[in-house]
Amino acid sequence: MKNLDDDITIGQLANLANIGVETLRFYQRRGLLEVPETEGKVRFYTHDHLRRLTFIKNAKLAGFTLSEIYQLLDFDARAGRRQARMLAKQRLVQIDYQMQTLITARNALTKLVTACDSGKQGPCPILEAFESDNSIMDT
Repeated sequence: MKNLDDDITIGQLANLANIGVETLRFYQRRGLLEVPETEGKVRFYTHDHLRRLTFIKNAKLAGFTLSEIYQLLDFDARAGRRQARMLAKQRLVQIDYQMQTLITARNALTKLVTACDSGKQGPCPILEAFESDNSIMDT
């Protein structure tokens, strides 16, 4: 494997970032990743490209859309701390909501597993297991 201080090809960069070459090219078309100058017939990428790809992947895992990731990268380039903070706060609110919804769903499923224990007789109270004060539909 090449040293990250060396220039690397698109295939090597995609491999290091654990993404496909077409995904990398897609990010370039969307303006998320700079297209380097061609040296001969080959473009060489640097550690900065890998760093940016890592950010894109992590931001996607955090639930940001590609448009929001583009905004965050733009905020970084022009020191838009306030805007980046606002976008991150909005995402935190969304994640908190999703987490509460998942906790409620998990609790309902746990209740269903308990109610339908194989040792019990009669029908499994499926509908009742999802009835509660904190229904998934309420969140």
